[in-house]
Amino acid sequence: MSAPPTSLDMAYALLQEGRPVDAEQLMVRELQAVERRHGRGSPEWASAQCDLGNLLFGCGLPDRAVECFRGACAGPLPEDPEAQKEHLTYRLNLGAALMMTGRLEEADAELRRNLQERLAFYGRSHPGYAFGLEPLADVLLKRGAVQEAREAIEEVIANFWRNGHERVATALALRAEIVTAEGGTDPLFPGLDQLPDELVEQVAMTVLNRTDATTAGAAGQMVLTGLVTALEARLGPDHQATLNALSLSANLGRHLGDGAGRIAAIRSVLASYDRQGRAEEALMATLGLAMAQSDAGDLAGTLETYAQARTRADAIGRPELSSQVLRNWGLALSEADRPAEAEKCLREALAAAELGHDYEMLGRARIALGLFLQHRERLAEAQQVVEAGLATLDVAHPDAIVGRSHLKAIMDGRSCGCGDIEGTIAEAFREFVMGRLPQDLLERLDVTVKDGEFAIGVELRREPTEDEIAHLNRVIESANVEFRRRLAHTE
Repeated sequence: MSAPPTSLDMAYALLQEGRPVDAEQLMVRELQAVERRHGRGSPEWASAQCDLGNLLFGCGLPDRAVECFRGACAGPLPEDPEAQKEHLTYRLNLGAALMMTGRLEEADAELRRNLQERLAFYGRSHPGYAFGLEPLADVLLKRGAVQEAREAIEEVIANFWRNGHERVATALALRAEIVTAEGGTDPLFPGLDQLPDELVEQVAMTVLNRTDATTAGAAGQMVLTGLVTALEARLGPDHQATLNALSLSANLGRHLGDGAGRIAAIRSVLASYDRQGRAEEALMATLGLAMAQSDAGDLAGTLETYAQARTRADAIGRPELSSQVLRNWGLALSEADRPAEAEKCLREALAAAELGHDYEMLGRARIALGLFLQHRERLAEAQQVVEAGLATLDVAHPDAIVGRSHLKAIMDGRSCGCGDIEGTIAEAFREFVMGRLPQDLLERLDVTVKDGEFAIGVELRREPTEDEIAHLNRVIESANVEFRRRLAHTE
C-alpha cells in the first residue's frame, strides 16, 4: 500500500487547484502541530518551517518565505551530518528567496556564507558545492557583476559535468543569460549534442521558466532565439520543447512590439501542429495568429484567419471551442465596425457555449454579447445578458471584472464609459476576501485601489484572538497576491 499523503502533499494539491490561501492555512496548522509536539527550534520544527517557506515561495510570497527560511536556519550549524545537510538547504533557500525579493546584497551575503559551509561539508569538487555556487552566479548577474558571474557558472557547469549530475541543465540555462549579458560571440548553448534528450528538454524548460515575457526585454529574446535554433538542431522543429520556446518567443515579441517576429513564430508553431495532426493545438495557434495580426493592424488577415479558425473548430466538433472562436471573431468584427456580422457571431458563440459544459466559456460568451449590446445602446437586453454571465464566472475572473464595471454603467443608463474599473476591482477583491474569512469576525472590510495598489481598511465585529488576527493578515496578504495574478490580463 502506498503511504498516505502528507500535509505538504495536500497543500500542493490545493495550490494546483488554484487555492493558495487554503494551501497556506493547511501548512500553518501543520507547523503549529509540529511545534506543540517537538518544540520551537527543533529539527522537526525547522523542517516544517522550510516546507511552509517553500509553499509560500510557490504562492508568489517570497517576502514571507524569507522569514520561514530564516527561522529554519536560525540556530548554529548542527553537528549531526544529516541535520547539517538540511541546514545547508534551508540557508540556500533563504538566499534564493532574498534574491526573488530583490534584496540582492542580503542574498549575496547569505549565499556566500552557505557556500563556505558547503565547502567545509562537501569539498569543492562535490556537486553539493556547485548547488550553492549556482544561485550565487545568478545573484552576481543580477547585481551586474557579469565577469564574476561567468567565472562562477563555468565552474558550476564543469563540476556538474564532471560528476555526471543532471543539474547541469539548469546551469546551462543560466550560462546563456550570462553570456548574452557579456555581449560576446560565445555560443549560448554548447554541448547539447552530448546530453540525453531529457536533459536538453530540462535546459529548455529552465530557460522558459526564467523568462518573463513582460519584462525579459531584448536580452531575453536573444536567449530565446538562440534556444530555438539549438533545439531545432538537436531535437527537431516538431519537438514540444521547440514549440514551447517558439510560443514564448511570440509572447515576448508582443511585449517588445515585434509584430513580424511574433507572427513568424506563431506560423512556425501552427505549421508544426498541422504536420503532426494536432488539431486542437493548431486551432489555439490559429487564434493566436489572429490576435497577432490584429495587433499588427492587419484587419483583412485577422478576419480571414478567424474564418479559418471557424472551419477548424467545426471539424473538431467541441462546442466550447466553437464558442471561443466565434466570440473572438465577433469581437474582431465589432472592432471592424461590422455590427450585424459581429452580433451574429456573438450570438452563435453563446448558442455554442450553451451546448457544452464549460461554464467559464458560457460566462465569457454572455459577457461579450452583453457588452456588444450595451455599446449598441440596447441597455435592457445588455443588462440581462451581463447579469447572466456574471452568475457563471468566478468573481476574480478578468471578464467578470469588466462585466461588473459595464453593468454599473448600464444601470446608470450609459452605453459607454463602462463604469469605474478600479472601483469594480476593489469590490470584487472585497467579496473574494470576505468569502474566505470567519463570518462573525468582520463588521466591515473597505478596499480601495490607488496607483495600482490595494488599500485595506478593517473594522472588527468583536475582539479577535491572536491566532485570528494572524489568520486575517495571512488571508488578506495571500488573497492580494492571488487576486493580482488572476487579474493580470483584465485590461
